[in-house]
Amino acid sequence: TDEAHSPFEPQDELASKSDESDHDISDDDDEQDDQTDDGVVAVSIDRDSLMHRLFELPVEGGNYTDLNVTGKAIYYRSWPAVGSRKYALNVLEISDESPKPKEFATNISGYELSGDLSKLLLRSGDNLYIVDASASPPGSLDDGKVDLSSWSFPLDPREEWRQMFVEAWRLERDYFYDTGMHGVDWTAIREKYIPLVDRVTDRWELSDLLAQMISELSALHMTVGGGDYRRAEEDIDIASLGARLIRDPRGGGYRIDRIYRGDPGRPETLSPLGKPGIIIAEGDIITRINGQDVLMAPHLNALIRNKVGQQVLVEYKPRHRSGTDEAIVVPISGRAERNLRYLDWEITRRELVDSLSDGQVGYVHIRAMGRGNYAEWARDFFPVWDRAGLVVDVRHNQGGNIDSWILGSLLRRPFLWWQPRIGAADPNFQYGFGGHMATLCNEWTSSDGEMFVEGFRRLNLGKVIGTRTWGGGIWLSYSNRLVDNGIASAAEFGVFGPEGSWPIEWYGVEPDTTVDNLPHETFNGRDRQLEAAVEYLLNRIEAEPVERPMGPEYPDRTRPEE
Repeated sequence: TDEAHSPFEPQDELASKSDESDHDISDDDDEQDDQTDDGVVAVSIDRDSLMHRLFELPVEGGNYTDLNVTGKAIYYRSWPAVGSRKYALNVLEISDESPKPKEFATNISGYELSGDLSKLLLRSGDNLYIVDASASPPGSLDDGKVDLSSWSFPLDPREEWRQMFVEAWRLERDYFYDTGMHGVDWTAIREKYIPLVDRVTDRWELSDLLAQMISELSALHMTVGGGDYRRAEEDIDIASLGARLIRDPRGGGYRIDRIYRGDPGRPETLSPLGKPGIIIAEGDIITRINGQDVLMAPHLNALIRNKVGQQVLVEYKPRHRSGTDEAIVVPISGRAERNLRYLDWEITRRELVDSLSDGQVGYVHIRAMGRGNYAEWARDFFPVWDRAGLVVDVRHNQGGNIDSWILGSLLRRPFLWWQPRIGAADPNFQYGFGGHMATLCNEWTSSDGEMFVEGFRRLNLGKVIGTRTWGGGIWLSYSNRLVDNGIASAAEFGVFGPEGSWPIEWYGVEPDTTVDNLPHETFNGRDRQLEAAVEYLLNRIEAEPVERPMGPEYPDRTRPEE
């Protein structure tokens, strides 16, 4: 075969290589196109040494997806490394004249090439555009916009619901991790429930029916969600001032009982009432919002609904002085308030551990096991990696798939130390934790959070304290979606132990030491589980002290006198 070469390599270099090559191209070679009788060229792939015939495109590294190629250009979508995930469609001309990538179109959610590779179908939002598949960006997408105004589709909801029911049943059959379907006669289950489809009157009822059907498999991670539901026209954006407020008629308004605490190192997490420059404090009484008396409203929040991200004028009476003051405050959403209350809980847990252990024990809480949570782990673990003890709190953990990353971090134990000229020695592994550990779990620890707890114990990293976990040990990918993008999820990947068991599923992970947080104690601010973890670690530290080793005497390299 001819020597493989990149189409982006300049022709003069190719000519030079051709002159230096001992390979001659004969007339016979030119005739070896292997054409069939109908004129179609038969293509054969020489798989020997295929990996050695790869060429790098003249494109810088980035986040790329959806690669397509024509005879003239290469198309692909990209998105920025930080910020919003807005895709752009890029084009790279196939040329030996040092081509550079160009942005073909912005905010493209998807695209397709036509069968003859001459046209591109682009989707941006709810709009479709057809443009030439050229190596240059189009002047304007509007010229190729597809008029969808006259498009309509006949739809019989009952037929669609029946199709979705059968599809959900079939996808469970094809995706469920156990081909034996946990011993359930899955065909009989379809016949049991399909008569009820005719009684369904809306998408909500179909979801109820699907949930009943898949519950027959008796497995967790089996849920119904998404889909094309009819929504109410009212869309009220619930807003919050990021504080616990108590109605106080005698005081003339709402008393600020607690301003939820964010991380001062991340100003975006601070409560609207805790921003720099706002003097409002706990104990102050809010009397008016945008000039309206808060006691005349059903609730203070009624005066800030649909005000998320907008400035509102707050009038209040300071606790320690007479008169009233004003402040401009920007409310946050209800979801942001929930996150703020959670962060407040995390911060107070960390401070409690510092207080109880006099700084000997570190604390890291992991909310879930997603890609963003690994960044949270790194942010909170590295400041306490050299403590004598560590509490890894996975209570309320919502799962994900990064348990192995975090367990791998905890398995990094120091085996050598680096001694600088001045200062303390540092370990190798870098940031390898050499102290005693415990993990906290509870009944809300779920999915990959449970896998972390099981791994923590099986790897003998420390003691597990708390209450038995949720019990979801079969994982899934959420790939089995229905026509309206709803899903009756299928548990796809069952985990088993080398001893021949199916741990976690249906039972959860039993802690080594069971400690429950009683409701009245929790209401009063006590955390018995965290106290038990700190007590356990302090006892271990006392019994087996953790000290950073000191370097030995420096070597004497003087030459002996002759």
